[in-house]
Amino acid sequence: MKQKPYLTLDDSRRIAAAAEAEALANHWAVCIAIVDDGGHLLWLQRLDGAAPVAAHIAPAKAHAAAMGRRESKVYEDMINQGRMSFLSAPGLSGLLEGGLPIMVEGVCVGAVGVSGVKSGEDAQIARAGITALG
Repeated sequence: MKQKPYLTLDDSRRIAAAAEAEALANHWAVCIAIVDDGGHLLWLQRLDGAAPVAAHIAPAKAHAAAMGRRESKVYEDMINQGRMSFLSAPGLSGLLEGGLPIMVEGVCVGAVGVSGVKSGEDAQIARAGITALG
């Protein structure tokens, strides 16, 4: 039987702290979501001033990245390039830039989704969080 790494609560705290630090350094009010490899919510944090809808969008971006094992931007790009039928993919929403998978030893252990600022900035915050894992 194979074994695989997984995210712990401590890992989630480290990711969230680094993502929050990146957001605060840039004065960005966002929501940060961390999910496990099945897209199940482990952490949700809405910074002061973030729009209420961000608490729905960030987990959806994280879920899409975890389930697809790729950045949610890939889906946004496909749709923007005319592949509108992808909007009907079962179980996926949050097909917007800002969700990044967390890869450890070639295995997806979860994802981070961020919502609240421009999509590229959301991804920047998520990337800063993931980088904290080392």
